[in-house]
Amino acid sequence: MRILILLSLTTLLFFSSFTHILCEQDIDDEDLSFLDEPEAGETTTSHHHHHDDDADLEEDFSGYEDSEIHQAPEFDEKDVVVLNDTNFTDVVNKNRFVLVEFYAPWCGHCQALAPEYAAAATELKGDNVILAKLDATEDNEVAQKFDVQGFPTILFFIDGVHKSYTGQRTKEAIVTWIKKKTGPGIHNITSLDEAKTILSSETKVVLGFLNSLVGPESEELAAASRLEDDVNFYQTVDPEVAKLFNIDTNAKRPALILVKKEEEQLNHFDGKFDKSAIVDFVSSNKIPLVTVFTRENAPTIFENPIKKQVLLFVTSNDSEKLLPVFQEASKSFKGKLIFVLVETDNEDVGKPVSDYFGISGTAPQVLAYTGNDDGRKFVFEGEVTGDKIKAFGEDFLEDKLKPFFKSDPIPESNDGDVKIVVGNNFDEIVLDESKDVLLEIYAPWCGHCQHLEPIYNKLAKHLRSIDSLVIAKMDGTQNEHPRAKSDGFPTLLFFPAGNKSFDPITVETDRTVVAFYKFLKQHASIPFKLQKPASTPKPESTDAKESSDAKENQSSNSDVKDEL
Repeated sequence: MRILILLSLTTLLFFSSFTHILCEQDIDDEDLSFLDEPEAGETTTSHHHHHDDDADLEEDFSGYEDSEIHQAPEFDEKDVVVLNDTNFTDVVNKNRFVLVEFYAPWCGHCQALAPEYAAAATELKGDNVILAKLDATEDNEVAQKFDVQGFPTILFFIDGVHKSYTGQRTKEAIVTWIKKKTGPGIHNITSLDEAKTILSSETKVVLGFLNSLVGPESEELAAASRLEDDVNFYQTVDPEVAKLFNIDTNAKRPALILVKKEEEQLNHFDGKFDKSAIVDFVSSNKIPLVTVFTRENAPTIFENPIKKQVLLFVTSNDSEKLLPVFQEASKSFKGKLIFVLVETDNEDVGKPVSDYFGISGTAPQVLAYTGNDDGRKFVFEGEVTGDKIKAFGEDFLEDKLKPFFKSDPIPESNDGDVKIVVGNNFDEIVLDESKDVLLEIYAPWCGHCQHLEPIYNKLAKHLRSIDSLVIAKMDGTQNEHPRAKSDGFPTLLFFPAGNKSFDPITVETDRTVVAFYKFLKQHASIPFKLQKPASTPKPESTDAKESSDAKENQSSNSDVKDEL
């Protein structure tokens, strides 16, 4: 019986593979030249399958930043070490501290960073810290090793082990970040004057009121400090300094407080005095109750370990009234949710952020967002009150909300060769189990999408008689669906009939009608046949006509295939 089953399986696999080979040979044997013949008024161009750097739009809200090309000022890079694939390992292995910028010469952000980076290199030179740069477009072997996917990418190596640089792109921020990683990580406060200067000059600080400036307590605090890049840590044994920082001098030591210049100024630590607990406390409390969205603080919001956000979209006139309500509601979700206020009438940032989330109109609107890894959005309905926002936040955390997806109106008629897909008819058209569906996700402004359009239209025209096959397109800037993930524009996805519960197939092929046809022929769940259209006679000279007639007589004796 086992032998019989084994033989049956082997036979099945053989015929399956053989059928697939025959199918591929059948496609290769077809005369498909008519598919790429130019139509009346059409010019022929070559279409290669590629995504140029300017074609990709990664719809990633965390990447929202100024895209202007910066004019680099004059500066001296004498202290920046130039790396390449040859000397990279040697430099990193022979120096304990090395900061490496992977850059592209054409990148505007890299150009803006260059003078700041050079100044930081000069200042840190005396601390035995190497600042280096590597052109990832020329020396891409190292860049690929460290999975560099954007510019600039900055990595910090300590004894050859690397971590990402997470600070701001200014000289001061780079120097502070590096010194924190290479120094003791914590500073002593021994006088009231010193304490007053720190409180007046810094926006947020952590102070530990300890029994001793050395020993286990200080070591735990210093270790926590090295893990928090944007907050300075201090320690003291002076009761008067502790009192100035609003620590109860009668409290049991060690005591810890986070002081901020904002609505919620003081956060007292009441956990176990160890590195992990201190880091969790600072991470949860260092951001404001509500962060007003700006270009500068976008990384603080979207690179935070807390990914889930609740956003209030409101005009500047209404923000003063609703901000206190939003702040009060946020207090229940510290360490769990980030609360963000977006002023919709701010042309610089508010409008594009609102457009990204599909927010329109001037009425206050609240939306929950799971972050860029997931990208789901949930719309709050009702009056913006503290109690209702709190209930909304709780439902959000418990995953009780229904996701919201942007959608254009469903078209009144959809009879064209290329079917129009929007968010609200995606399931009906694309996820129809009885159809093989090819979907293009495009952007109206995308040059590569415009270049592809006549090819895509011609493909759809040739295949319009195939009832089991749908050629469709969706404007990815105005429509969303959880099954329509795009890495850039255009993105082409194929959804085979009967397999809609699985991820679609990304179409990686040349962008020609013939290449698309071969892809569909190979991957379609439902086999189809394409009839060659009747040719339209063209005016010919007498000699050319005689030659053509001779060829026709010769070919009339050959078998004519139905499927081309």
